[in-house]
Amino acid sequence: MIIDAHCHIFPRIHGLNAAGPTRGLGFGKAMVGENEVQITPPLGEGLAYSPEQLLATLNWAGVDRAVLLQGPLYGECNQYVDDALQRHPDRLAGAAYFDPWSANCLQTFEATLASRAFCAVKLECSEPSGLFGIHPHARLDASELCWLWEELEVRGLILVLDLGGIGSRSYQTEAVRNIAQRHPKLRIVIAHLGQPRPDAEADPNQWELWEAQIDLGLLDNVWFDCASLVAFVHEEGYPFPSVERYLRLATERIGAGRIMWGTDQPGTLVHATYRQYVELAKIHTAFLSPCEQALVLGETAQHVYGL
Repeated sequence: MIIDAHCHIFPRIHGLNAAGPTRGLGFGKAMVGENEVQITPPLGEGLAYSPEQLLATLNWAGVDRAVLLQGPLYGECNQYVDDALQRHPDRLAGAAYFDPWSANCLQTFEATLASRAFCAVKLECSEPSGLFGIHPHARLDASELCWLWEELEVRGLILVLDLGGIGSRSYQTEAVRNIAQRHPKLRIVIAHLGQPRPDAEADPNQWELWEAQIDLGLLDNVWFDCASLVAFVHEEGYPFPSVERYLRLATERIGAGRIMWGTDQPGTLVHATYRQYVELAKIHTAFLSPCEQALVLGETAQHVYGL
């Protein structure tokens, strides 16, 4: 069983981040604020990634299932994801997009989660491309968000968090620890393995912050996906050896059973083909026992997301 625990689909780019509105231009390019950015490889004349494209990509690389996540960069596409989940429940699980700092957030939450297709809610908190860039004063431990953690726990929904770069304002490790401890039945997944990067690794103070975030995986209700690690070290070139080192360091602290493989496709396909990502997943986890490797490649995601 191989499960990609971090994927995106979208009918178009129509989002917002700290740089301004995001709009697709075609052939993988988008305007992000006033800057033209290559978001994906030039997959076609438009800039979209349909569930059919995703499933064809999974089939091509021998991946069984995938978890669909959303964020402000691509733009809210809850209905689009909902439709995909209902059409392919045997292959896909997915998270709803939700901005808890927006106006009428309670009504939006109820309307969005009226669909039983979603198993999770994702908050992309990073400053450059996420909610903390849109809401500069946002705090995960603010009292006005207590209702959200309670609702997610009661409804059995998973909380997926992208906490941004190490040391950034969105890197709120202690706030997440408090949420996890106060809501022990709330399953929490932190994306990108806490974002280990070479520059942070070279700075002892920064690296302590990363280790502290990884240690959240010692709690019974916290897991990590390791999507985008290749993107963080893309200058190394294939086979991106630092990715294995980061996985080793993390598994030494919290164990292989707290980590799920993921790619963050289609954006990360600018660094390697999807088949190469699957090959790299096996190469980078070859230091584990067969049972531990199976956990990382799919069994943990199957358990956490109910796939």
